[in-house]
Amino acid sequence: MFKYQIKHTLKSPAVLLATWFGTGYMRPASGTWGSLAALPFAWLISDIGGQLGLFIASLVAFVVGIWAANGYEKLSGEKDASPIVIDEVAGMWLTLAFVPLDPLLFLVGFFFFRLFDVTKPYPANECEKIKGGLGVMLDDMVAGIYAGLGLSLVAKEMGFSVLF
Repeated sequence: MFKYQIKHTLKSPAVLLATWFGTGYMRPASGTWGSLAALPFAWLISDIGGQLGLFIASLVAFVVGIWAANGYEKLSGEKDASPIVIDEVAGMWLTLAFVPLDPLLFLVGFFFFRLFDVTKPYPANECEKIKGGLGVMLDDMVAGIYAGLGLSLVAKEMGFSVLF
């Protein structure tokens, strides 16, 4: 009954951040919309701070996301509700932190992240069992690591200099 009525409370910092400024209310596939909404920010952060800056931003988004997801769950009464997409933002940024700034790599990284976020290979699937904001955020960070490693292999084959 209460499902998604919370969007009218975007004045709440927790809801605003958990839904990545309302992006989480877009349908269908709110996670895909959240991942797409992360890309321009990733580009800007990477352009200013490089791969390290994007990595740090992903960790900040992870910590803030735990707080925001907990706040959203408290307000809505729903556990891991689909409008929460800050987890996709943090995971997407982590994926892209593995490679230098490049439009093609960002596009491939987007598809890799969505693949691993949807399929949730071990231990991401186990992370979902953790209650609260930590569980919401952690599985996407694991997906981001998997996607980032795959992306760095592709980038290396394409002749880019990568860390791994």
